Amino acid sequence: MTTAATELLTVPEVMARLKIGRSTVYDLIRSRRLISITIGRARRIPADAVRDFIARETEEAAA
Repeated sequence: MTTAATELLTVPEVMARLKIGRSTVYDLIRSRRLISITIGRARRIPADAVRDFIARETEEAAA
């Protein structure tokens, strides 16, 4: 993974990108459908994880 591909997003940034609420983002993290990491007390979601989530959901919806 390159440095450019390791962009980390905050929960509010993911909320804005997916147009969903805070609790839904945390539900996706809890259910392991969206990968996240914790740095200190901060939760961060790799941008690649958001793209992968969208791709998986799109594939499931098309099936």
